[in-house]
Amino acid sequence: MKPKIKMPVIVEGKYDKIKLSSVIDATVITTDGFGIFNDEKKRAYLRRICSGGVIIATDSDGAGKVIRGHLSGVLPPEKVHNVYIPKIKGKEKRKASPSKEGFLGVEGMDAGVIRGLFEPFAEDENGAKCEITRADLYGYGLCGKPDSAAKRKALCGRLSLPDDLSSKALCEALGRLYNREELDKAVKELFGEDNGQNI
Repeated sequence: MKPKIKMPVIVEGKYDKIKLSSVIDATVITTDGFGIFNDEKKRAYLRRICSGGVIIATDSDGAGKVIRGHLSGVLPPEKVHNVYIPKIKGKEKRKASPSKEGFLGVEGMDAGVIRGLFEPFAEDENGAKCEITRADLYGYGLCGKPDSAAKRKALCGRLSLPDDLSSKALCEALGRLYNREELDKAVKELFGEDNGQNI
């Protein structure tokens, strides 16, 4: 069983996210490498979603250090928890050659190592659960319907969230930032009374 991590985890890229998601149960957000430097909307999103704390897990190379430093300057220092990936020489399976500095990144870490690094942040079975589910999103017309993508984009714009969130990522973000009543109000204000939850 995957350990449940209450705080969102920030990593550099999609392969890091895939690896972590296979080992821990957490909301994992990517910086898209150095893309975070020019993405004010994502930085604002991270500031909002880290109200209960956030874990930064970047690679243990120079680029990872720069990204971690940038995030530490953007986010409230008292909310930031750092997980440091061990410096292990090697090459990720999907790559033709090692990274510039020759160390494995998050995606190359052994599952047992990752589990051990995140164990201190794990919550028990009675920990907080996301209050917003995909069934809720379906009821609002935000997933599973022809105009769902457009509605999600409009809602994200209204709530100052990144407008390219998938239904799963939107569910996770809303579950950390809003309850059902607050979401119901926002949806009705944006799409009208008939677009409230109807499941």
